Amino acid sequence: MKKVGLYFGTFNPIHIGHLIIANHVVEFSDLDEVWFVVTPQSPFKAKKSLLDNNHRYQMVFEATTDYPKLKPSTIEFNLPQPNYTINTLVHLSEKYPKGHQFCLIMGEDNLKGFHKWRNYEVILEHYELFVYPRISKGEIEHRFKDHPRVHKVNAPIIEISSTFIRKEYKNGKNIRPLLPDAVWKYMDEMNFYR
Repeated sequence: MKKVGLYFGTFNPIHIGHLIIANHVVEFSDLDEVWFVVTPQSPFKAKKSLLDNNHRYQMVFEATTDYPKLKPSTIEFNLPQPNYTINTLVHLSEKYPKGHQFCLIMGEDNLKGFHKWRNYEVILEHYELFVYPRISKGEIEHRFKDHPRVHKVNAPIIEISSTFIRKEYKNGKNIRPLLPDAVWKYMDEMNFYR
């Protein structure tokens, strides 16, 4: 049985923080792989600033090439939009009925709002959550703190955001060290975020 952690995001663009978290989770847990699920449109984010799905997928592909346990995924590209995590999980369970066990990877900030997710009770009943630390306000609800399916991962706290990268790149700042080389090259050649 292959245990796969699903790391959802728009990855607009993917940066070294994403890779550090994903690699830490896969190396220091019982996961076999982490799939970067490139999200076409989050129900909680406006779509106007998103690059085309295929360009964001290509950057994730470029970023993960040297990491055999990290994989890019287009699984949400053909699902009805806006999509919800529960739909993706059901779709994956149907597509891979045997041999795969899927789990969610999320930041602590997402766990604080997890009770607002569609069918969160069903997710928690059938899937494990691997939660990495984030600096954020508010408390995690008691029902999630000691839940047997919620696993805290002692990953480094990374405070880099794709929003910051896009903004400062547009402002002419050198943000190259925050990106994998292949992602920087692709982004620069395609003239993205200027």
